[in-house]
Amino acid sequence: MSQPNRIQGNNASAQSRVDVSKPITFSFNNKPYTGYAGDTIASALLANDVDVVGRSFKYGRPRGIVAAGAEEPNAILQLGKTEATQVPNIRATQQLIYEGLECHSTNGWPSTERDVMGVVGKLFGRFMPPGFYYKTFMAPSKLWMTYEKMIRKGAGLGRSPKAVDPDTYETINQHADVLVVGGGPAGITAALNAARTGARVILADEQNEFGGNLLSQTDLLDGAPAQDWIDNSIDELATADNVTLLINATVNGYHDHNFLTIHERCTDQSFDLAPEGEIRQRMHRVRAKQVILATGAHERPLVFGNNDIPGCMLASAVSTYINRYNVVPGKKLLLMTSNDNAYNTAFDWHNSGRLVRAIIDTRPAAGKTVVKKATDAGIEIIYSSAIVQAQGNTCISNAMVAPLDETGEKLSGSVKQYDCDTIATSSGWNPAVHLSCHTGGRPTWREDIQGFVPDNFNKNMIATGAGNGLYPLTEILQDAASAGAFAANACGFNATKTSYAKAAVEDVAPSMPIFHIPHFKPTSRAPKQFVDFQLDVTAAGIELAVQEGFESIEHVKRYTALGFGTDQGKLSNINGMAIAAKKLGKTIPETGTTVFRPNYTPVTFGAISGRNVNEFFDIERYSALHTWHVENGAEFEDVGQWKRPWYFPKGEESMHEAVNRECLATRNGVGIIDASTLGKIDIQGPDAREFLNRVYTNAWSKLPVGRCRYGLMCGEDGMVFDDGVTSCISDNHFIMTTTSGGAAHVFNWLEIWHQTEWPELEVYFNSVTDQWATLSISGPKARLLLGELTDIDLNPDTFKFMDLREGVVAGVPARVFRISFTGEQSYEINVQANYALAVWEKLFEHGAKYDITPYGTETMHVLRAEKGFIIVGQDTDGSMTPYDLDMGWAVSPAKEFSFLGKRSLAREDTVKENRKQLVGLKTTDAKTVAPEGSQIVLDPNQKIPMTMVGHVTSSYYSAVLERSIAMAVIKGGLDKMGDKVYMPQADGTTIEAEICSPVFYDPKGERQNVK
Repeated sequence: MSQPNRIQGNNASAQSRVDVSKPITFSFNNKPYTGYAGDTIASALLANDVDVVGRSFKYGRPRGIVAAGAEEPNAILQLGKTEATQVPNIRATQQLIYEGLECHSTNGWPSTERDVMGVVGKLFGRFMPPGFYYKTFMAPSKLWMTYEKMIRKGAGLGRSPKAVDPDTYETINQHADVLVVGGGPAGITAALNAARTGARVILADEQNEFGGNLLSQTDLLDGAPAQDWIDNSIDELATADNVTLLINATVNGYHDHNFLTIHERCTDQSFDLAPEGEIRQRMHRVRAKQVILATGAHERPLVFGNNDIPGCMLASAVSTYINRYNVVPGKKLLLMTSNDNAYNTAFDWHNSGRLVRAIIDTRPAAGKTVVKKATDAGIEIIYSSAIVQAQGNTCISNAMVAPLDETGEKLSGSVKQYDCDTIATSSGWNPAVHLSCHTGGRPTWREDIQGFVPDNFNKNMIATGAGNGLYPLTEILQDAASAGAFAANACGFNATKTSYAKAAVEDVAPSMPIFHIPHFKPTSRAPKQFVDFQLDVTAAGIELAVQEGFESIEHVKRYTALGFGTDQGKLSNINGMAIAAKKLGKTIPETGTTVFRPNYTPVTFGAISGRNVNEFFDIERYSALHTWHVENGAEFEDVGQWKRPWYFPKGEESMHEAVNRECLATRNGVGIIDASTLGKIDIQGPDAREFLNRVYTNAWSKLPVGRCRYGLMCGEDGMVFDDGVTSCISDNHFIMTTTSGGAAHVFNWLEIWHQTEWPELEVYFNSVTDQWATLSISGPKARLLLGELTDIDLNPDTFKFMDLREGVVAGVPARVFRISFTGEQSYEINVQANYALAVWEKLFEHGAKYDITPYGTETMHVLRAEKGFIIVGQDTDGSMTPYDLDMGWAVSPAKEFSFLGKRSLAREDTVKENRKQLVGLKTTDAKTVAPEGSQIVLDPNQKIPMTMVGHVTSSYYSAVLERSIAMAVIKGGLDKMGDKVYMPQADGTTIEAEICSPVFYDPKGERQNVK
């Protein structure tokens, strides 16, 4: 298939990076095209004379390729052959073509060529100024849901894939002395000078090869083609052991303490689906001592009427396609510039064998060097003029040119028309300051370059080259060499000299600061002059925002959506700020810039997640006894990340039948549960007691060695967030237990308070949850069973409830705690986890004669509810104080140090009457189990909406009591003992219950304290 815009023969660029011996077939919007190895989608589409690559977000206007790199706002595509491999919002300018690649425009219905929104935009575009949706969709309110659906349907670019991503991603942590961001002439030079000192260097560039803008220009370095210097430099760096080179790698985020993230695209430049065993993308997490930002600059387009018609491009982009890809994107070029640099585009176009209609220079004169080249080539130069309006629909047909006055703010003569199909513009360059701003820095305005440069607030960061406002190539190379040496020296290496390549020095005339070309009509009535192409922000829209009172540039941004797109305003921000500043009567630095945040360019969720997906995202944790549970038919439930036995059905037993059997076996004989998942934190240090005093509500100063105590832990708001038993191993050594799901949170809580508020306390924490297995036996025969296997004296007069002893159980060193969560005589046996299975099996071997029965979490819940023991997170919801739980006995207000949350317990809202309080419920019908979560009312006949006074938190059928039991939180519940309450159900029925004590079984605790 022919490629009408591919340069052939003698006019082809010798520095092209495209291999014409390797044709590649791909499809765009379901049409097949041919390109060559080394082409991007953008260069291949331009070679095939494709004008329209998408439709604009708001008006549905046809859009073409504007740029050649990360700043491209229009050519945003959906890639992927299948639903599973779909990737949205890929820039055609950054994606190489490969055999079989399929891509589509992200918007345009029913097609990009014939978009319905394009018709709507033409007819109603004038009625859609900035903020029109705020004003239009306010009334009538009954249509808000319809409005929302319409807006959501029209919002966004691209489509998220619905199928599971089959590719693999990974994260890698790296350290470097010097991280160089950007692989252009400045980055390569800086990396060479740093690496030669022996410093560890990482050089990262977002393109598919190093060289930066040298790949798109015809510069000579040291008298030879720049490509020779690039090849030699990269060869040296690649063979150095202390250098890591990363291509297709965008430094997307710069975070505190010189922590940067690099998004590397590994195989998606070559494959739709990564080959088996290969990574699609990789996220590098880099800690660097010094960072060199050699990020270059983005060319600034000129804003004029209809400047979004396909064929309007950046001057540097046109040169890139000609020199790097051997593609000339049209037949007749009209160039508009305010600087000498863009003249090179006209020369490149002329050398390709196509017509340059004219160079339109907004200045009264240009540099002697470029003027001579233009004269020699026979190219007309029109000074003090500008293109005021392009004309055409899906491509440019001609342009209107008019003279400017000396300020550049008014037209000063009649309009002349030029036929052309391509318009290239350049208003200067914007240093890419984005990364330097990610950690809070604000860029500094430089009047001489009419652009912002990075502030030097971070002493471990150096900006160099065009990214720091230097544009002559020799100056860039010299500055970068100094930056590389400085960074290496700052890391402790010895850079005694620097070296850099030499480039020719040309006579250059000053550029002209011009951001918005005037029109012969007022801005509001002129053809649309686009500032932000992706989000259809116009000069008129920005002026209107200011006129409506938005004076802060951040407010202007949010009102108009300036810079909101996937390009993050790389082309639009400075022009937009300049237009706003002019309307405000301020300078650009007075108006300021918006805040840049990560990511520099879009990053896939796959790269962010890495391997932390599926089983690696929500990890399944198993106790040391898991295999035994599986072999014995346990059904499991998730508790935090733990797989805990839920119940152990026998034969065809239902869950209800199994739980009843397990409960009765424990109440009448001996039951055993694997409690290993309980959080266990080892606390040591001379200030351990004092620390416990501060984090628990009760007192710990006098807890004797060998004793245990139950404690509540409150947040600063006074609300209970965890509970557990803590045991005193020795005067300076304690073991704290927490809920299974709350262990990590509690551990972090302790560390935060120690490190940030009480660093003077000498205390140390270690999580030992996995190191100790906990086997808990309960029931009237528990002592008999344990007595057969231990050397510990179990005499109840000396081994009392809430005591702990150390000894041997089943031949294994153990700690045994006489703690009960069932209300029965209980012993929690803690052994080193590797021996847990052996001890467990011995308990079953000796417990057979006592009819030992394993039970799971559901039985545990029933047993504890019969005793009124709470489960934090089920019977509490973050709004319950100890007093709400009727657990004031666990609060010691007389402690010398105010425990966490103490002051909050005296707040007006926490002591007010009628707070929700924990109580028990007995249903009138003993067989009816009230569903957990049921809302409670006092008057079942009240009309809807009924006044709800509480809800059921725990509800079960108790086999030992032969009735249902429930726990609930009810407003003023502790003063309503004996009152009737009602629970309306979704099926129209109502359950009646009586408020009672939450302790349903053995209220005096005689069974757990039995002697």
